[in-house]
Amino acid sequence: MKILLMGNPNVGKSVLFSRLTGVHVMTSNYPGTTVHYSRGHMKLGDQQGEIIDVPGTYTLEPTCDAEKVALQMLDSGDLLINVVSALNLERNLYLTLQLLERKVPMIVALNMSDDAAHYGIHIDLKRLRELLGVPVIPTVATTGEGIKELVDNLDKAVSHDMPARSRDERWVAIGDILNQVQQVTHRHHTWRERLADASVRPLSGGLMALTILISTFLGIRFLGEGLIGGLFDPLFNDLWAPVLNGISGFLGGSGFLHNVLIGKLLGGEVDFVQSFGLLSSGLYVPFAMVLPYIISFYLVLGLLEDTGYLPRLAILMDSIMHKVGLHGYAIIPTLLGFGCNVPAVLATRILESKREKFIAVTLISVAVPCAALQAMIFGLVGARGGQYVVIVYGTLLLVWIVLGFILNKAVKGFSPELLIEIPPYRLPRLGATLQKLWMRTYGFLAEALPIILGAIIAINILYFIGLFEAIADVAAPVVTGLLGLPKEAVTALIVGVLRKDVAVGMLAPLSLTTAQLVVGCVVLAMFFPCIATFVVLLRELGPVGTLKSFAVMILVALTTGGLLNWAL
Repeated sequence: MKILLMGNPNVGKSVLFSRLTGVHVMTSNYPGTTVHYSRGHMKLGDQQGEIIDVPGTYTLEPTCDAEKVALQMLDSGDLLINVVSALNLERNLYLTLQLLERKVPMIVALNMSDDAAHYGIHIDLKRLRELLGVPVIPTVATTGEGIKELVDNLDKAVSHDMPARSRDERWVAIGDILNQVQQVTHRHHTWRERLADASVRPLSGGLMALTILISTFLGIRFLGEGLIGGLFDPLFNDLWAPVLNGISGFLGGSGFLHNVLIGKLLGGEVDFVQSFGLLSSGLYVPFAMVLPYIISFYLVLGLLEDTGYLPRLAILMDSIMHKVGLHGYAIIPTLLGFGCNVPAVLATRILESKREKFIAVTLISVAVPCAALQAMIFGLVGARGGQYVVIVYGTLLLVWIVLGFILNKAVKGFSPELLIEIPPYRLPRLGATLQKLWMRTYGFLAEALPIILGAIIAINILYFIGLFEAIADVAAPVVTGLLGLPKEAVTALIVGVLRKDVAVGMLAPLSLTTAQLVVGCVVLAMFFPCIATFVVLLRELGPVGTLKSFAVMILVALTTGGLLNWAL
């Protein structure tokens, strides 16, 4: 049996989907589009049912790609679960009536029932069931309340013989339903509601946003450095280093196999950052340098998501983002980019136009360093002084603003207004937050670890056959003349295509001046995306759009690097 979850955006549909299927789900693109949907399975008695989380839609009269896909998927299901927000019954019922007109077996999940009660909204479930002619089950997806009852009643889903109506007739019918089933009582605002109001006002909201973003930045760094110093460094230095030194001695301390597995020894000992062996740098970089910041970033991001703050940040950022050809919702992919550019590029699917998507992914690829790259910037540049980290980030911010203005003027198309549902503030639930943290962290390791290990093997092979030397000779005039870097830095720029954090690590043994290190980090942050980001860029923008984006990246990286070299 194929069960479709359908409803308006931001009604808790995806949370309900997770409750029904667990965390092991598959995400796919709908054929011929970039619109994605999730599917999983659940047990229905002795059988297994397939659950599909259909893209959110307000109507079966499509106005965007996501709504077109939702309409096309409607005919493929055996049963519908229409997820309706009890907080906004009037708007949600329009889609409900349209679905009833399609005469498909359906059951209604009246979600956010707890919030409705808190807001003084009382719904007569018995009367609503009579008027709609299908089962209506109150649910609270975040806590699991009503989920068992919903599943137990799936076999009672029925197709209502509702006649087709015009748009105006549906709204008249909705008004009649609301008069019979909904009662709103007066009550005083709670502290969460007052906080919600304050967080979208320009002055109070701006101060809150600034405080939250600074606290987020400091919290990520504090937690990341704490995990490195208190857990991962002791594990590698005290437990793993003696093992590698023993293996190194067994292999004779040199040779191709030794360099691939252990790397080059510095002072007769293994250096986890600079050795570039599979068992040294190949494990230390992803686990001890990158993973701590990944964990801290996704933990903080999960808390911001679960509280309901991110949509409010989008509202605040809307007018600013419009200056660079985007709307406020683009702040969410931008924030995701500080964790990893791959999900950030994928998240640009929420943007309505190709123009917005092109501008967003280009700005993210050029000026938003991922957590892995940030870890290396903090580690190498931060050791020279905090002011130099500020220069790196200040340069990236300035480039983001200037390039955004230029792309807004140069790229043809339109930038639509922001239409976004703002959920109520909620206290995050630790279990759900930690579950998301585990899924995201596991996804990072599954994606990044093979790439890092493959890059290290490739580096050693290319070194062995002398290819890096040849490329360095050709690129030397640009690297040494324009950017002021030594010829050996060409290797780091090439490796940046595979993994930018590894590339920045390769700058460490070059004895660079502070100015050269700053220039090198900035250029690597802007220059050509890592291979994983390249794959999703190609999928989202297509070959032509990707080439245009790459051209912008290379031009901006060389221009900024040259100006920064001259200034420093």
